[in-house]
Amino acid sequence: MLRKFYPREQQPSAYTIDYEGMWQKGFRGILFDIDNTLVPHGAPATPEAEALFQRLHRMGFGTCLISNNHLPRVEPFARAVDSAWICDAHKPSVRGYQEAMEQLGTSREDTLFVGDQLFTDVYGANRAGLYTILVSPIHPKEEIQIVLKRKLERLVLYFYRRRQKRG
Repeated sequence: MLRKFYPREQQPSAYTIDYEGMWQKGFRGILFDIDNTLVPHGAPATPEAEALFQRLHRMGFGTCLISNNHLPRVEPFARAVDSAWICDAHKPSVRGYQEAMEQLGTSREDTLFVGDQLFTDVYGANRAGLYTILVSPIHPKEEIQIVLKRKLERLVLYFYRRRQKRG
């Protein structure tokens, strides 16, 4: 039952993922959550985020930001990192993930998703058939509804890690 929430892999940060290795494995599109995945909640694009997207684009990756936030939050961030974007995605609905892949011209076989939340980001991307990478939240200060979800996430991650150890 919990497996639908499990990421394919877990990394400390969106900035530590081996994107060159992902390219070699055949991935061509990357979908990113924004808040607490790339920057602290509500923060503008940082030089680190801009450099990451420049690097990914030079490698040949298509990128798309997929966020439950609204246009005034998502569009300026997307412009700063020169990425396609989907706002009001209603994650974990698969619709936003599918729209993102359509924008990039990729499929679920060659698209990966990077996000910090199990019950919206990873669950939705798993439902869409994507390779999922869960990253640690950048900043501990979060809205109350996310804090409550994090407590449940810890339980799911306990079983995920236990399963990983068993191989």
